[in-house]
Amino acid sequence: MQSGIKLKVSEDAVSKFTELRMKKMYRYIIFKIDEDLQEIRVEKTGGQEEEYETFITTVPENECRFIVYDLDFETSDHLHKSKIFFISWAPDTAKIKSRMMYASSKERFKEELEGVHYEAQATDPTELDKKVLLDHATRSGIGEGQGFNL
Repeated sequence: MQSGIKLKVSEDAVSKFTELRMKKMYRYIIFKIDEDLQEIRVEKTGGQEEEYETFITTVPENECRFIVYDLDFETSDHLHKSKIFFISWAPDTAKIKSRMMYASSKERFKEELEGVHYEAQATDPTELDKKVLLDHATRSGIGEGQGFNL
């Protein structure tokens, strides 16, 4: 098996992330490792109007993915905020080869995504619940750039 560290990141993947971060064109982006091309590429994007519940249904149940999600929320002071999450989705039901490839590629890929506020690791669908993300985004004491396990 080839190490994920040698995978390329497609120009489209970086471009779409920049559009999410700077222009708010997307609510989320799902990235997939294309083993044939040996690169990380965009699999799906969701528009700003797309509900979280719709997004969850697009995440493959038994396959690994990288996900960037732009979470809008209101603080206890009634301020509107937005935080970008990088989620490494590696369900226990995914093939071991896939989980290893995604794990070994994660750091290299994250280097390409400047502006991520939080990093999360999820292995079970319940860990992708919107409330879990909201809790981490609004919890005091967690600084930007910090990671956590969902």
